[in-house]
Amino acid sequence: MLFFVGAIVIGVLLGIFMPIHISSVYSLYVAIAILAGLDSVFGGMVAYIKDKFNLTIFITGFFGNALLAAAITYLGKILGVDLYLAAIFVFGTRLFSNFAFLRRTMIEFWERKR
Repeated sequence: MLFFVGAIVIGVLLGIFMPIHISSVYSLYVAIAILAGLDSVFGGMVAYIKDKFNLTIFITGFFGNALLAAAITYLGKILGVDLYLAAIFVFGTRLFSNFAFLRRTMIEFWERKR
């Protein structure tokens, strides 16, 4: 769990102190890939808590989800259909679901400590 929190903190600090300009042409693809990556991070945290974490599955899921989401977005652009909305819906739903699980688990942990 500490690994995930540390990675998130490092990523945020790098983003603040070493900003990278992304062209508006690619901003939608990057945003969808970030959403997919965050979904993988939160999913990895849940898997760690459930003692089912596997680093290979995490890494392949992280990059695979990001690439698949960007590819779906690109295909949608070619077809003239907003397919990226499907990726936003799926990854957003899973992200909030995983966050809710983590929140409940942390609250239960703190209540047991008292």
